Amino acid sequence: MNIVSLCPSNTELLAYLGRLDDVIAVDQSSDWPPEVRRLPNVGPDLRIDIDQVEALKPDLVVASLSVPGMERNVEELARRRLPYLVLAPNTLDDIASDLLTLGDAIGETQKAADLVRRYREFLAEYRERAAAAEPVRLYWEWWPRPIFTPGGGNWLSELSELAGGRNVFADCPQASVQTEWDEVVARNPAHILLVWVGVQTKKMRPSAVTQRPKANETDAVRHGRIHLLEEALYCRPSPRLLVGLKKLAPLLHPALFPPADDSDPLLGR
Repeated sequence: MNIVSLCPSNTELLAYLGRLDDVIAVDQSSDWPPEVRRLPNVGPDLRIDIDQVEALKPDLVVASLSVPGMERNVEELARRRLPYLVLAPNTLDDIASDLLTLGDAIGETQKAADLVRRYREFLAEYRERAAAAEPVRLYWEWWPRPIFTPGGGNWLSELSELAGGRNVFADCPQASVQTEWDEVVARNPAHILLVWVGVQTKKMRPSAVTQRPKANETDAVRHGRIHLLEEALYCRPSPRLLVGLKKLAPLLHPALFPPADDSDPLLGR
């Protein structure tokens, strides 16, 4: 089976299902597992080269609607009558459902079911630990100018609760919220978590926040709690979010959660 993946989270789902050998091309941003970097890429996820995709004669194109603008890819795949599957996850449950859907589509139904069982067990373990925590206020920043942050309809609000925190924008029902810095200050986060989409951690600086007006009025800035996190572990709707959770939870509540490490609870490595 020849498969083309059009976004990083879809590529990661295929890796968890053990079908990377069938992937013949990926989008430009797919970078995990590292071996996918050797595959041909069909362009940025918002500007996929559909001519190149069509020339590859795929048996399945795994598309996505996880970012506004991706619908153009789907429209073009449909127009050309290429075989495709569209995933559009916003929540942790959606990710589990996508594993099952994709597993069915590629003949890995049992493997997907086993992954989802272990995925849900891991979330339940952290949910139980988090029940003993006093939730701390978290501000996640996806993009600095203009400011975008996840709302209550996004997996990061759920991940916040599983780590013993609460997203300060969880009261906004949408998955992604455009806001102003003054509103962030008014909500007074205790921790600021920078996960700028597509930006490497080494290219971010706490000063990007501390130099903003009234930044020192927030508990996070006053106490030096600005965290530069790997966006690949928090901004992609795949089971790799569990690795992100393993790092976030002990950062917030070291006495309640196991020490952070890089191992993947679904892959055992």
